[in-house]
Amino acid sequence: MLSACNRAPEVALAPQSSAPVCRSVTWPSTVGGHGRVDTQPQDASVAAWGDPAIFARCGLDPLGPTTDSCVTVDGVDWVVRSLSDGSMATTFGRDPAIEVLAPGTYGPVPLLLPAFTAAAEALPKNGRHCS
Repeated sequence: MLSACNRAPEVALAPQSSAPVCRSVTWPSTVGGHGRVDTQPQDASVAAWGDPAIFARCGLDPLGPTTDSCVTVDGVDWVVRSLSDGSMATTFGRDPAIEVLAPGTYGPVPLLLPAFTAAAEALPKNGRHCS
């Protein structure tokens, strides 16, 4: 995922981005106080906020059992992973899944996850839970 001056940040579409639930996902208008920005490509399954951009993608394959950190935010389970400059959270127990990527300048990604509760709750459950 790249960002460039005066250009919409680029984001790769997820494998199941054409799933009906991802075509109609309701993304939040703000995340962490930052408004939405356009993405390249412009697609209903992806969204971005702020600069540098916080990205969200709907349509990832559901996660299987994992030893990665799993947190519950507003009743939604998320697997959280550290990245070289930021962190990533992926819904756990939802199919398809939503992924949120946040640059390190925004702090730990779980602090941003309440904004995504409604979108995540719209995804079908698959029976997995944080334990």
